[in-house]
Amino acid sequence: MIVIKDLNQLLMNLKPVLVADEFVFCTLKEFDNINLVKYQPIATFREMEGITLVLKKETAVQQSIAFDSVYKMITLQVHSSLDAVGLTAVVSRKLADNGISANMFAGYYHDHIFIQSAKAEEALLLLAELATESALVQVGE
Repeated sequence: MIVIKDLNQLLMNLKPVLVADEFVFCTLKEFDNINLVKYQPIATFREMEGITLVLKKETAVQQSIAFDSVYKMITLQVHSSLDAVGLTAVVSRKLADNGISANMFAGYYHDHIFIQSAKAEEALLLLAELATESALVQVGE
């Protein structure tokens, strides 16, 4: 898999995919004895106030863990470099201009965007549009 750093190449090759599951962000205060196998988080982040877990909604409900909002995840299938500049800004701007909140998460291979469930389909279309626009600009140069 080729790692891409160039912003134009990243945008042309976004290939956004909507993941079927719904996810929630929640927090637990105790770090030391958290059984991550029990919660099966897709992401974690340790903060001073506690550990943030991104879980499937059904897991949070089963484990009686409080959460505020429900999200869908869009994965950008392009293999973006962690050193690439501008991808998060362009993607979040496109979504923000259309009234959609974007919670970005960079994995080693791909970028993932957590979107409010009700707006996920619209966000997917906007990201596909962004990739098409970028390809047209590239061709026009």
